[in-house]
Amino acid sequence: MKKLLLIVSTLFSLNKVHAQSLEKMQWFNEPEKWEIKNNGLIMQVTPNSDYWRISHYGFTVDDAPFYYGTYGGEFEAKVKLTGAYKARFDQMGLMIRIDHQNYIKTGVEFVDGKFNVSTVVTHEKSDWSVLPLDKVPPFIWIKVVRRLDAVEIFYSLDDQHYIMTRNAPLQDNTPVMIGLMAASPDGKGFEAKFENFKVTHLPDQRRLEWLKTH
Repeated sequence: MKKLLLIVSTLFSLNKVHAQSLEKMQWFNEPEKWEIKNNGLIMQVTPNSDYWRISHYGFTVDDAPFYYGTYGGEFEAKVKLTGAYKARFDQMGLMIRIDHQNYIKTGVEFVDGKFNVSTVVTHEKSDWSVLPLDKVPPFIWIKVVRRLDAVEIFYSLDDQHYIMTRNAPLQDNTPVMIGLMAASPDGKGFEAKFENFKVTHLPDQRRLEWLKTH
């Protein structure tokens, strides 16, 4: 009986891992060259691609590679980023997307020779916030936490100590696409490597509060 329970438990664990594996995800704007290796995604970012809507620049683009899964409810997602950035605005990170008018992209952006933690929040029109780093680390971790009607954004250099950079609104009770995004608006593309991507379900906060009183 113990052996049977162990086998069932092992199969359940394997299914759980497989359900969050990169092979289960899908492309929006698939790049020409990419591969999945050791549960990591390596892509050659499409040249002259980006996500942006209207504000400041006066144009709208929605053509950069995005590899995603669809999730409802509240969750935490994180990933390790390593990029061979070359041109101005080369970028990679996480994107949470409802549709072409409502999305958040956050991660690393190379601007004027500086390494930035960058976030673009789009609700009909895009805005852009930048946090320059003093040094260019070999890699960086990005984490997002979706709670209620907002997303909290963090970065880390060691996956242990996370620093919050932004709290941005995002419609709640709506399924979203969450995944790996990279863009090269001003360049000819670059190699972007995503490792240890993980999405963790969080219990609905409003439901937890309701259960406390009922």
